[in-house]
Amino acid sequence: MSASATDDLAKLGARATAEAVRTGNISALEACDAAIARIEALDGAINAVVVRDFERARATAKRIDQTKLAGDPRRLLGVPMTVKESNDVEGLPSTWGFEMFANVDAPRDGVVVQRLKAEGAVIVGKTNVPVALGDWQSENPVYGRTVNPYDPTRSPGGSSGGAAAALATGMVPLEIGSDIGGSIRKPSHMCGVFGHKPSYGIVPLRGHGFPGTDGLDVPLAVVGPMARNVGDLIETLDIIAGPEMPGYKLDLPPARHGRLTDFRVRVIRSMPGVPIDSDTSAALEGFLAGLDKAGVRVTESVEGYPDLAHMNAAYVRMLMTVISRGTPEASPMNAHDWMNLQDEQLAAARQWANVFDETDIIISPIFSTPAFTYMTDPDWTKRQLPIDNALHPYGGQLAWASIATYAGLPATAVPVARTRSGLPVGFQLIGPPFGDRTSLRFAQLLEAAGLTA
Repeated sequence: MSASATDDLAKLGARATAEAVRTGNISALEACDAAIARIEALDGAINAVVVRDFERARATAKRIDQTKLAGDPRRLLGVPMTVKESNDVEGLPSTWGFEMFANVDAPRDGVVVQRLKAEGAVIVGKTNVPVALGDWQSENPVYGRTVNPYDPTRSPGGSSGGAAAALATGMVPLEIGSDIGGSIRKPSHMCGVFGHKPSYGIVPLRGHGFPGTDGLDVPLAVVGPMARNVGDLIETLDIIAGPEMPGYKLDLPPARHGRLTDFRVRVIRSMPGVPIDSDTSAALEGFLAGLDKAGVRVTESVEGYPDLAHMNAAYVRMLMTVISRGTPEASPMNAHDWMNLQDEQLAAARQWANVFDETDIIISPIFSTPAFTYMTDPDWTKRQLPIDNALHPYGGQLAWASIATYAGLPATAVPVARTRSGLPVGFQLIGPPFGDRTSLRFAQLLEAAGLTA
């Protein structure tokens, strides 16, 4: 395939690729080979696609070409894509960045991967993560460091950093990430792509557990899509969402509105003790000015909000308990303390639900700065993040994730601007309880109106 044809395919999104395969404009194998060629040409400098499964991908693409029917209804027909390394793909390792799991292959596909394959997706590989998915950088001793496509000295975000970098460089049109502390949203922001953190519980987590485990779904954690346009997020969420077991049915409410001007919007500019830098502030002001020009009502009212500082502290306490499970240094709380924490979580979720009676979308930053320079100290408590001329605790950036994650709300990350030095800036659109279609529709309307970057 010529270089120009490969470049042309790099510009297609997932749905457009599937339609091209469906109509016979290209074959699934051509789409697969083009993605592989892009990875081989581009990834040496980025190190995003760290597990490569090219031969099985080609075999899958050939089978699709041999078996597809006229008007084949599979929604991701022949779409070459990668998934975050922590998602199980049969026969490939899911190390989570731990050397001890480097030679342990997953015995079966995770539920999300099964659903993607059933719709015709072709998995060409897996993308890089930090150790234990526990950082907003993407570096580990198994696969090394993934760099930001806009500046190799900076982080692509984490923990879905390899996923965002692969999308931003056009290697693949679609990715699956995961999010418990902003791990879909923060890489989307830092690499200038779209991502969706689903409502808690609507996408099955089996096949996205700590290596060697297969048990309780992790509290707070979600798996969700990342892409280069909102329509691909919507299509992919429809594919991967829904209960695993029979007897239940997911029935998300429709988007609340169909026009930008009908959405009632609030904005959160800062979290207690966690400001944003001048680049992020300028991007936010520009974004809000664009919304105002488009006739969107935006207020800064905090009426009805939970105490944001208390909410964030409770979220961090719950998060640290969740992610430390099974580690030697863990200090587990007793069951009654955990249930008390769940009571607080439910109370906050009810408060947010009341807020969304009169509000459709809450806009907030995703991180206090654009992509930051890689940090080498493994101890989070010693890391300091420069925000303009002041140093702030690195871990304080959990505050931005807490708004949606603690209450299980959906949040769609959208790229909206570039800094003077060319770094992307994105914001999160937080929707009402189970309002995934509302936040995604708002994002889609922003994209159509030219308000995304």
